[in-house]
Amino acid sequence: MTAAPDTNRALWGLSATELTAGVRGLEISPVEVVDAVLDRIADVDGTLAAYCTLVPEQARARAGALADRLARGADPGPLTGLPLGVKDLISTAGIRTTSGSPAYADFVPADDDIVVERSLAAGAVVVGKTNASEFGYSATGHNPLFPTTRNPWNTALTPGGSSAGSAAAVAAGLAPVALGSDGGGSVRVPAAHCGLVGFKASMGRVPVWPGCRDERLPGVSGWESLEHIGPLTRTVADTALMMSVLAGPDPRDRHSVPCADVDWTAAARPADVTGLRVAYSADLGYLAVDPEVRRVVGDAVRVLERDLGCRVEAADPGWPDPGEAFAALIAADTDLTGMRRLIDVHGERMSPHLVAMMRRPWTAEQFTDANLVRKAVVNRMARFMSAYDVLVTPTTAVPAFPVDIQGPTVIDGRAVPDTAWTGFTFPQNLTGQPAISVPAGTTRDGLPVGLQITGRHLADADVLRLAAAFERAAPWADRWPAP
Repeated sequence: MTAAPDTNRALWGLSATELTAGVRGLEISPVEVVDAVLDRIADVDGTLAAYCTLVPEQARARAGALADRLARGADPGPLTGLPLGVKDLISTAGIRTTSGSPAYADFVPADDDIVVERSLAAGAVVVGKTNASEFGYSATGHNPLFPTTRNPWNTALTPGGSSAGSAAAVAAGLAPVALGSDGGGSVRVPAAHCGLVGFKASMGRVPVWPGCRDERLPGVSGWESLEHIGPLTRTVADTALMMSVLAGPDPRDRHSVPCADVDWTAAARPADVTGLRVAYSADLGYLAVDPEVRRVVGDAVRVLERDLGCRVEAADPGWPDPGEAFAALIAADTDLTGMRRLIDVHGERMSPHLVAMMRRPWTAEQFTDANLVRKAVVNRMARFMSAYDVLVTPTTAVPAFPVDIQGPTVIDGRAVPDTAWTGFTFPQNLTGQPAISVPAGTTRDGLPVGLQITGRHLADADVLRLAAAFERAAPWADRWPAP
């Protein structure tokens, strides 16, 4: 790992907070910013395949319109001129949104998802759609429609997923921020593998709406009880900036909640976290974890205790592995009838693991049993968190691995399912708690490792506050890959 050369402080290498301050202060033109990012994409993305659809003409036209408004003395909003990548599972009006599937290869939504609406209203500039696994049913970066997304730190390896392109884009300077969706870790996992900040707020903080008006399309934002949308950024302050725009209720999402109790920007400012009660679990009591991940995260936890004054205690929440139940809950949240119809038409060109999951003969008992497991996890977590302010763990059980697999089947000498490496992230989708992945350090091979911080339900500010404190104690944002 090496620090970025001076050229990385060009416009495409500035943080979101730096860019928006410069643009709104009339020190930087939004046209210059968008041109710099589009030039960076042209230079680098042929190797990474972070984007699957680019809209350069639209982006430049919007940047020009924003520049005109600024020249007239207007303030278009807190994200003015900020180039934005949008995951291809998130609907964008007038811009192709494929969900990484042949079934939607030419689909162009009529409406924006709520998070896109809000970003545009705040002055952001969408530069393109970022690549993702098909319908988000994998924590990697390959789908049958586009080239496989690769990790900027080592292009033979996966960036993680399913928000693969969003993470690769931000990590390589192809966007200062990007939107991802997280149904089981799909923001936090790629953040960990790409050395980024990835935040999943408490369920309902950021409303989710598939942008399909009155019709729910099979596979499009289908995991209603599990799915969240959140930002991938280089800094905690950039995450707070995005959350100040994205958060807040909307009647189109029946799970959305008021957010006036959180001052997002203040939560990312310097604060004393001395005495914060931290539970540290290296493996949740049952997960196989790569030794290098254990080492790096263990070192990060010592920073929390030694440098930040947190009261750290080793403790596991105490539930059995809910992995099998999670798979059933995904299927239960899915439009199985609609998805099976799509498979009848497109199945030969769709991802084999997705087809197998949709065609599995699920029973009502499997679904209700899984729901009982979920309730038990929620109840156990609530009791566990009554003694702690936050739970910290690794974000993933392994560093990045080769692009052509779903996951390792052996971790630290133990045979495991190829999804076991994501076992730290999906429990927070079951409970709806806030969780963030921040860069913890690197393996001896130079691969990023993530530290996950989970807060009590609705205690989003506590999560950001500790993440910001750790970021200041162990800074990362000046480190860049060199693709």
